[in-house]
Amino acid sequence: MRCFLYIALFFVGVQSVFCQSDVLAQKYLDQGEYAKALSIYQDLVKESPGNSNYFMGLVTAHQELEDFVMAESLLLERLKNTNNNPSTLIDLGHNYELQNNPELAKKQYVDALSALNEKANYAYSIARNFEKYSLLDYAEQAYVLGMKLNPEMNFDLPLARIYGEQGKLDEMFAAYLELIVKQPEVGSNLMREFDRYILEDPTNPANISLRKQLLQNLQKTQDVLYSELLAWLFIQQKDFQKAFLQEKAIYRRNNKDLQRIIQLTVLAKSEGDIRSAKEIVSFIIAETTSPIILIQANQLLLDMKLSTAKESDFKELEKDFQQVLSEFGTGLETMAIQIDYANFLAFKMNKIEEAKQLLNTLSKSQLNNFQQAAIKMVLADILVLDQKFNQALIYYSQIQTLVKNDEIAQNARFKVAKTSYFKGDFTWALSQLNVLKASSTQLIANDAMELSLLIKENSLEDSTQTALKLYARADLLAFQNKIDEAVGVLNEILLNHKGEKLEDEALLKQAELFKLSENWKKAEENYLKILEFYGKDILADNATFLLAELYNDKFGNPERAKQYYEQIIFSFPDSIYFVDARKKFRSLRGDVLE
Repeated sequence: MRCFLYIALFFVGVQSVFCQSDVLAQKYLDQGEYAKALSIYQDLVKESPGNSNYFMGLVTAHQELEDFVMAESLLLERLKNTNNNPSTLIDLGHNYELQNNPELAKKQYVDALSALNEKANYAYSIARNFEKYSLLDYAEQAYVLGMKLNPEMNFDLPLARIYGEQGKLDEMFAAYLELIVKQPEVGSNLMREFDRYILEDPTNPANISLRKQLLQNLQKTQDVLYSELLAWLFIQQKDFQKAFLQEKAIYRRNNKDLQRIIQLTVLAKSEGDIRSAKEIVSFIIAETTSPIILIQANQLLLDMKLSTAKESDFKELEKDFQQVLSEFGTGLETMAIQIDYANFLAFKMNKIEEAKQLLNTLSKSQLNNFQQAAIKMVLADILVLDQKFNQALIYYSQIQTLVKNDEIAQNARFKVAKTSYFKGDFTWALSQLNVLKASSTQLIANDAMELSLLIKENSLEDSTQTALKLYARADLLAFQNKIDEAVGVLNEILLNHKGEKLEDEALLKQAELFKLSENWKKAEENYLKILEFYGKDILADNATFLLAELYNDKFGNPERAKQYYEQIIFSFPDSIYFVDARKKFRSLRGDVLE
């Protein structure tokens, strides 16, 4: 027994040595140390002549050392010993290609394909070997011939991938669509292949090809699959109106299941296409009889109306809220709508007491901890709006007790810090922010870091913190939607604290407030001042990117926008805006994005 154990351990040891040698030889090949690789592969082939990986490593090492005669000799010997394996003919042909002998190479490739007439089962290995050398046309022929000779073989998937690499988009999508029809269960995996070619741009050749084929297939058969794929394509193109048309057709043929249309509403809203999202959610409200869906849809519609409402729309929006609550009641089912309504009353209509009363009434219901926390959060925010900071701090602290370790608790802690900052209690604010900088929620951690830096950097030079207190005051006024007053306080900083660290922060904050009142020209002036006087400071990339966005979205000046996007790419490679700037720059330049 012990003897057998020693033998087994010996073979394991030998195998381990071979594996290590193989890895080392490949490493030498990768590093261009071909003579060292050759020496190891010679030993490996001597010990294990049947191992095809070792053999091809040896051939490759000879080829890299330009010893094509020896490589040819090895391949011919291999061909003889493997009963003319057609895959070896391809390796031999490649060796002739390396010697600039295309005619002789072509003969080997043709011979390899011809061998399929007798050895159809070699089709896959032959095609894969052609692919290894990027001989895609030959690989295509091998797959097609193999399926013709043996109909039981199915190479539709690798063939579709080859069509894609060849740029034969029509053939590629036709093959993929046929596969999806035959095997719907693999559809989601195949859609990942579509992602490699489909872009947001509807004029992209791949988008045009897929759309054309789907429409043609829909004309031949009303298979719902093609409508689903068309809807997917339109969503990739951010064309939610056309996606909605397809989804309505699917809905009518799919037992009137609204789930897909609900998902489309959320997508359209998240992409900023509020007009389409409103139309889609209105359709949901008209179609459904489910009270739960009706409540959720109405909440979404109210939220979207609010996101685009001007002050002149507020009275009508207030009536909309009241109508929905009148229809569905003020129980826990409509809690989310009631919370939104309270926020609207306080922050938009300045009806603070009415908002508090609504929330206090709601808080008397049978609530779980998370529901209590949600109501207390809004109440606390309204108390900050009303400048009742100490009461607000109590509520924020209670939330942290109610939902310990939850993201809501971390958000409440951040609001404790922000409220303390509004009050001018910068020391307590910093103590809270120091804890939050390690938050598991990236957004909260980033916000905490940003506010912490603002306080620290503007407390060092000015022990009285005069400018920082003014800035916090402006921040509070902005929170209270008192935009003109906030702009005025920031002007005071810019006039009386010139050259201080806070000046660029004040310019940036003021620019954002100008944008809220659609004063695009003033916002532009502020961004340009930051670049003129603080072009090498921490906010320079913010100003550069936001200026580009202003020119692109509001001034209709893509050439100027392109200049500033380009500055982000070349001057601020570490900026958080880098990826977006590069994408938008390339789009404005007319590049085909991949």
